[in-house]
Amino acid sequence: MPRAGLSPETLVAIALEEVDATGGAQLSLGAVAARAGVRPPSLYKHVAGLPELEALVGARLLDDLATTLSVAVVDRRGADAARAFLHAYRAWALRHPGRYRALPVQPSGDPRLEAAAERLLAVAARAVDGLEGDEAVHAMRAMRAAAHGFAALESAGGFGMAVDVDASFDRLVEALVPR
Repeated sequence: MPRAGLSPETLVAIALEEVDATGGAQLSLGAVAARAGVRPPSLYKHVAGLPELEALVGARLLDDLATTLSVAVVDRRGADAARAFLHAYRAWALRHPGRYRALPVQPSGDPRLEAAAERLLAVAARAVDGLEGDEAVHAMRAMRAAAHGFAALESAGGFGMAVDVDASFDRLVEALVPR
């Protein structure tokens, strides 16, 4: 019989607390169970195991990022949308460093992950509105790589020089996004 108060959604929330606490370290059922106040076998009443929990957490993270990016680009077009996308991406990554590290790099193999990745991809496509086919793919890849690289380095303390990091990011955005 499932424990009152636990559900897949509750376990995702608890797993996200663990992700935040560990800085995005690999999830374990033991850690999630301890945080939930139950023994690990009790989790199997709510999720099929670690792969399902990871898929649920990954889908939630992708959805959260997609929502943030969607709000940023909703009323924008062209270069303005791309700039808003990049700034919102970086801000989300810096605001949630553990969750950012836990984002699935290649979200496939689970329909929930794939659906969440499609939602995120749709937002990225709006940010490169006006481009089609391979050109749109190249632009989305460039935006992802630039925002990810910068945010990953910044959140890891990789920019130690006494020069304004925001100004550096603005220059990266302007170099990437055509006027």
